[in-house]
Amino acid sequence: MGLNNKIVVVIGGNRGIGSAIVKKFVVKGAYVVFTYNYGKESADSLVTELGEEKVCSYHLNISDRVAIPEVIDKIIAKYKRIDILVNNAGITKDGYLMLMKSSDWNDVIDINLSSYYYVIKNVLPNMVKFRCGVIVNVSSVSGLIGVEGQSNYAASKAGLIALTRCIAKEMGRKKIRVNAVAPGYIETDMLQKVNEKLLVEYKNQIPVRRFGKAEEVANVVTFLASDDASYINGQVIAIDGGLT
Repeated sequence: MGLNNKIVVVIGGNRGIGSAIVKKFVVKGAYVVFTYNYGKESADSLVTELGEEKVCSYHLNISDRVAIPEVIDKIIAKYKRIDILVNNAGITKDGYLMLMKSSDWNDVIDINLSSYYYVIKNVLPNMVKFRCGVIVNVSSVSGLIGVEGQSNYAASKAGLIALTRCIAKEMGRKKIRVNAVAPGYIETDMLQKVNEKLLVEYKNQIPVRRFGKAEEVANVVTFLASDDASYINGQVIAIDGGLT
């Protein structure tokens, strides 16, 4: 799949879907640098599990506009190039719009959308220098169809899809591809917080009648990052069991 010895940066890679993405890239032969904000123990455990010769981690709060270029610069200084960037970090602060605090709106938009402007902006010059690169943004089906009580989250993920398509058009001539994935209900810590009654309701909405696995998202992300997807650009792939 053309991933052997590629330098991959995964923003938000210590848990859930991010952890599965890190593991899949390592299996494919890539060297992975992932960031984490919370959960240093889980980050250290992942590095220990996969081996320091194939993976390393950096602490990064992507709401910190100063820290983003500092961490990206450290990665480039150490590895010279970034071949693949996966933007995965995100938060939820759900609530009905009429009751939503402005801080909850602003925080979700800031982390899930605005932060990636800064991440991508700081990575692109290196990719342009080598005239190659792949960016995969992890959006959500919420950004495709909307979800009740998630106006801030859905807006941020829809914005990420639009950002994906714009950069794909801008950077295609530089041989840089940009795509997005839109996971549906995936078995992660986030889903485990939902009460049992709602879980049954969610599952009944999915044609295949099951929740997805983080590894299934990772499979699509690594495919999009590989040479096998060399003519796929500016697309959004729903990984949702047919929900949308």
